[in-house]
Amino acid sequence: MTDTPLAPPEGFVPVRLGSAFATHSGQLYARWHEGHFQVGFRVEPHQVNPGNNCHGGMLSLFADIVLSSAAQYQTDIPRQFLPTISLQLDFMNGAPLGEWVQGEADILQVTKNLVFSQGLITCGDKAVARASGVFRRGPLLPESESDHRLQLPGMPVR
Repeated sequence: MTDTPLAPPEGFVPVRLGSAFATHSGQLYARWHEGHFQVGFRVEPHQVNPGNNCHGGMLSLFADIVLSSAAQYQTDIPRQFLPTISLQLDFMNGAPLGEWVQGEADILQVTKNLVFSQGLITCGDKAVARASGVFRRGPLLPESESDHRLQLPGMPVR
């Protein structure tokens, strides 16, 4: 792998999603594509396991972000804290160092207190992981500078 990171695929722009923990784990990118909020990252050296594939812990963090972010941007719920109640992953393939990983999710149901979501994480033409999660609808989040910048081309105005 070269010292110069490869650019993300067309349409992806750098975003800040989640907490400082998520930000510390690596740069995320997002785009709006065919009615879905897609999130991606390039596998970096600090994110791999001894086999030089993306670590399952990083993929779990990523899945949590993908599933909960879809609820924030693909539904009409207000911007609110969505703590994870349940997160399930099935790992199917590796995502090698330097490769692009992306995910998208579908929101299955939103209730007064819960959000049910499922998604797929891919690397190239391979499914890397299948994920599903349940999130509790928590308190509203304060507006932040990053929220105002997150108006991706084609994304509905909230």
